[in-house]
Amino acid sequence: MENLVFEGFKFMLLGMGTVFSFLILMIGAMNLQSYIIHKFFPEPVVTPKSNSAKNNTGAKIAAISAAITHHKNVKS
Repeated sequence: MENLVFEGFKFMLLGMGTVFSFLILMIGAMNLQSYIIHKFFPEPVVTPKSNSAKNNTGAKIAAISAAITHHKNVKS
């Protein structure tokens, strides 16, 4: 009976060790892939123009104000 319990623990540790090793290798591969992708394909930096940003902000404020006003009128 003791031999079967010992064998069960051996298989459990072997299986858990295999899964743990695979997960560690997978995390390492994903980090390496991320590093390579960011090195060779960097994200472009977008710099908005100040005039269009001001106009866009004004348009957003106007749209939000109109939505709030409409919601208050419909609710009443």
